[in-house]
Amino acid sequence: MKNILMTLSASLMLGGIATAQKVTFEEYTLNNGLHVILHNDPSAPTIITSVMYHVGAKDEQPDRTGFAHFFEHLLFEGTENIKRGEWMKIVSGNGGTNNANTSEDRTYYYEVFPSNNLELGLWMEAERMLHPIINQIGVDTQNEVVKEEKRLRYDNSPYGQLIPEVKKQMFKNHPYRWTTIGAMEHLDAAKLEEFQAFNKKFYIPNNAVLVVAGDINTTQTKEWIEKYFGKIPKGTPIKRQTFVEEPITQTINAVYEDPNIQIPAIVTTYRTPSMKTRDARVLDMISTILSDGKSSRLYKKIVDDKKMALQIGAFTYNQEDYGTYIVYGLPQSPFTTEDVLKEIDEEIVKLQTELISEKDLQKLQNKYENQYVNSNSSIEGVAENLSTYYLLYGDINLINTEIEIYRSITREEIRTIAKKYLNPNQRLLLNYIPSKDKAQN
Repeated sequence: MKNILMTLSASLMLGGIATAQKVTFEEYTLNNGLHVILHNDPSAPTIITSVMYHVGAKDEQPDRTGFAHFFEHLLFEGTENIKRGEWMKIVSGNGGTNNANTSEDRTYYYEVFPSNNLELGLWMEAERMLHPIINQIGVDTQNEVVKEEKRLRYDNSPYGQLIPEVKKQMFKNHPYRWTTIGAMEHLDAAKLEEFQAFNKKFYIPNNAVLVVAGDINTTQTKEWIEKYFGKIPKGTPIKRQTFVEEPITQTINAVYEDPNIQIPAIVTTYRTPSMKTRDARVLDMISTILSDGKSSRLYKKIVDDKKMALQIGAFTYNQEDYGTYIVYGLPQSPFTTEDVLKEIDEEIVKLQTELISEKDLQKLQNKYENQYVNSNSSIEGVAENLSTYYLLYGDINLINTEIEIYRSITREEIRTIAKKYLNPNQRLLLNYIPSKDKAQN
């Protein structure tokens, strides 16, 4: 009885937090097509100004990959009214921080300032959109920066080619087949005019959403937004191409040799539907069951109990059009990748044939409740969530309602979705091994 009361109390507490954290917002669209979302939170004297553009690696040409990520760097170079090299100095000199990131589907820029610098943040993002300086000096400078990033993150990093190799094998038609950092030879070959054309096409108000969150005066904020963003011309509407992948009906076998590793890895990958679907969310839960933490099924069985692997993991790589579900393991001698794969497959078959317990389902629900609360616990998190749900999901109120989808997922659904997507004839089987040349040395 005591345990029941404790569980009930915990559930009520989590539910109360989730309800209390409901995110209120106001949205409207300027005449030039820029969508604006405002969220007032006076709990701390800080604000965030952020712009998310609907452009990512999937919007690039096959012979000009890496452009979207390149612009993540290039658009900090300066504007007509912000001298080259001054962007970061202005932000830090006014008590702020800023950053940007790029995915296959979007690019996101933001500044966090004390609330008395809201106008400055809005002016800077409007400058980035209206007056960027795209010249050869900036292109050459950022080309070297990106090359160094690629060397550190991919070329010289252990297992750095794992995700790129998975993407290349899983997608044959869709631009998801290349990485966001792209190919350096493509960037080297591109002319200045190509970078300028990319900017003109994608970094326009009608391909973006502006989110302002924090300790704001809504009336004043709207006036500043109109003052700085309202004058930016609307761009030519973007026509997007649809890419369709044929279903995977037999195992894709592949091998990759990495000179930066000594321990091989076995990687199994399944193509999954858009992150906007219910199925994708069920797969999120399946990933949590299998490998989220040391109490997860794969870790407890293969790493802790049987000591067959040094590391085991599973995660969903969610995207706007398609996703991938990746399971990997690093065997511990004397066990092999085949031994680890056998254990992984056994656990997947269990999910396909047996219902998880009610206790495990409750544990899952609690984890997702906690994630929901944490994701909206800061103005930075709220701003990015508002941007993402509007731009990529087409439903901004998912910031409040998506948790209900996770709450409604059943044990039977988890079993059904595991059967639907996680079958040997629907996957990539990648043997990721040390380079033979290195092994000989």
